[in-house]
Amino acid sequence: MASSMFNKVTFLAIICLVLGIPLANAAQTCGEIQTSLSPCLRYLTDQEPTVPVTCCNGVRTVNDQARTLPERKDACECIKSTLTIIPGLDLNAVQGLPNKCSVKPVFPIGADVDCSKIGVEL
Repeated sequence: MASSMFNKVTFLAIICLVLGIPLANAAQTCGEIQTSLSPCLRYLTDQEPTVPVTCCNGVRTVNDQARTLPERKDACECIKSTLTIIPGLDLNAVQGLPNKCSVKPVFPIGADVDCSKIGVEL
């Protein structure tokens, strides 16, 4: 009897893992991007002199999660729209953030970026 229950629980656990794989690879939402980058705010508004490690971790996460062209464009649009609502941002610091974090960005960052042109050959 206990063996039967163990088999059922094991089977259920395997099903949950298999069904959860696509969710783990889902594109990040704008809210998730904003949350990942929120540790950067104090640095980007000149309230902190150095880039926090948690900020760089967020930059790396957002960059790594933007795998496809549509994901890159969406992330670009999210960041661009977020930049317009945060007062006191140092836009030069924003553009330099990937370099400060030793991250090669997969899309440009900035308030004046045309996100629709990401991936278009000029």
